[in-house]
Amino acid sequence: MSNSITDFRVDLNDNSPLYMQVARKLIQDVREGRYRVDQALPSERLLSDQLDISRVTARKAIDQLVEQGLVVRRRGSGNYVAPRIEQPLSNLSSFSEQLELRGYRAGSRWLKRAIAIAAADEQLSLGLPSNTRVARLERLRLADDIVMAYEVSVIPATVLPRPESVGDSLYAHLDKTGHMPVRALQHIRAMNAPATLAEQLGIPEGKAVLFITRVGYLDSGQAVELTHSYCRSDHYDFVAEMRRVS
Repeated sequence: MSNSITDFRVDLNDNSPLYMQVARKLIQDVREGRYRVDQALPSERLLSDQLDISRVTARKAIDQLVEQGLVVRRRGSGNYVAPRIEQPLSNLSSFSEQLELRGYRAGSRWLKRAIAIAAADEQLSLGLPSNTRVARLERLRLADDIVMAYEVSVIPATVLPRPESVGDSLYAHLDKTGHMPVRALQHIRAMNAPATLAEQLGIPEGKAVLFITRVGYLDSGQAVELTHSYCRSDHYDFVAEMRRVS
């Protein structure tokens, strides 16, 4: 058990329920890194014994972390700290870059890397003539071996003639070849995961996911990347800073 939670003391001046006080302490410990990603939280029994609280109070405290997406329940195993990405909407960065900034290990589980003829919507998004060949990259994005998103990227074959040469980071590869996007347009909406997608992401069918479409552009204005990402909503936060125009 984390030494931090053993330091918990009930605040008699706090009018909030006891389970909320315990939950706030656990949330603080998770956010400050006292528990590692995929590390088990103390069990309800251990929390109850250590803090001299009821099992019901301990369970309700952990429920708060589950509801916030900080913890995932694994039936028959326990409650584990979930990876989480907080991505600023104003910065153009890759999945790998965002994870590394937060101390996670980025990875990919490749499903397909191939050359194909661009579909009609891909031609439109990338400004390509008909029958243009593109590299199509299909993969699961991982954070410390936990599936975070299902992603399909389409790149003109003139830019990426050998899709199998891409490692964990597409942007790192494009940077090496002089084709790094300098700006992008990104659209985000919620959708319910159909059966196949839910199975790939390891979530229940019909659960909400974030569907993100990004078109990346070179400095010349040429569209060089079309990426569709289906992100687990319990692991992703998008942050936008807004200012009032006077």
